[in-house]
Amino acid sequence: MAKASFTDEDDALLAELGVEVEVKNTGSHTPREERIIAGFEDIERFYEQHGRAPAHGEDRDIFERLYAIRLDKIRASEECRAVLADKDKHGLLAGEPTAVVNDLDNLDDDALLSELGILDTGENDITKLTYVKSRAEIKAAEEIAKRNPCMDFDKFKPLFVKVQEELASGIRLTRKFKDDAQIRQGDFFILGGQKIYVAEIGVEFIAEYGRPDRRLRVIYDNGTESDILMRSLQRALNKDEASRRITDPSPGPLFSDVIEEEDMEAGTIYVLRSKSEHPLIKEHRDVIHKIGVTNGNIERRISNAKLDPTFLMADVEIVATYELSNINRTKLENLIHRFFEPAKLDIEIMDRFGNPVVPREWFLVPLFVIDETIEKIRNRSIVNYRYDPNLGKIIE
Repeated sequence: MAKASFTDEDDALLAELGVEVEVKNTGSHTPREERIIAGFEDIERFYEQHGRAPAHGEDRDIFERLYAIRLDKIRASEECRAVLADKDKHGLLAGEPTAVVNDLDNLDDDALLSELGILDTGENDITKLTYVKSRAEIKAAEEIAKRNPCMDFDKFKPLFVKVQEELASGIRLTRKFKDDAQIRQGDFFILGGQKIYVAEIGVEFIAEYGRPDRRLRVIYDNGTESDILMRSLQRALNKDEASRRITDPSPGPLFSDVIEEEDMEAGTIYVLRSKSEHPLIKEHRDVIHKIGVTNGNIERRISNAKLDPTFLMADVEIVATYELSNINRTKLENLIHRFFEPAKLDIEIMDRFGNPVVPREWFLVPLFVIDETIEKIRNRSIVNYRYDPNLGKIIE
């Protein structure tokens, strides 16, 4: 049997195919041995994922066929078997090379490409393999595909419904996702024809090749979720020509010198506090507030609060009001609610008919923070700030 080895030509071809051949010298192995070990680890990962060794065949994935050829070369090489003897936890070295690659030392680039089934009969230029995916793209696609049922999807479904309504009304828009664009907690995107929501962002860590990354919890509008990496999601969004970022709600111009048809001369921002005896509300009563905007009489609006789930089925008290002139009430209210979205109260109560209701417009925000927010709306600097519920304050 001919003795096989990894040559510089092999490295160049594997690099062209998107297979990483970076040499990592840890000090315990030579660069050549590290290359052999790294190539074998790819094959081991394939075995762990599929429960079998990679195989040849036109019906196989292109990278499985590449791994099959690589495994044959390793099995045929005494040097490779010696390096990997104590690392072969799955017994992959025990097999025999297939007849496909009997003369492994003479397997040139064209022969390898032919074995993979990607050699154009009219052209032999390997630089024209434009449709061969890189390992990074394959990994990203695999991560996107790994989804599990979202067990608490009931909590996220209203968000998708609201986003669709805001898209229909023009409050939100869609924009093409740009390379290396920022991904934040609370962002919505369209990927593969589905709306997705970034529910959680993990702590930053340094991934392979020294690049920072984060683990995400991404919710899909079909009731599934995944814990993909941020860079994997970025790659998937860039790769999908139809992907879109769903913009934040646009409040539009709140104040102007021209009064439009939907504008009004004056409006009142009101802040209410609940007198409910619900344990959660009772414990945090001083920081749980309902914030709304009206042009009507507030006292009349809250006169039957204890019968209205909007007011938590309990009486309320007015703790603050703010008068603003020449405003669009709906846009102003949307702006305030969006600003305090991270601190929205998550509570379910029963209405007088025994039906569960999730009230809106209630937030865990101290009154002094609301005062500061209204002042920033008045001086039009609110766009430069956001509310951090963990710090309990507005930050730039």
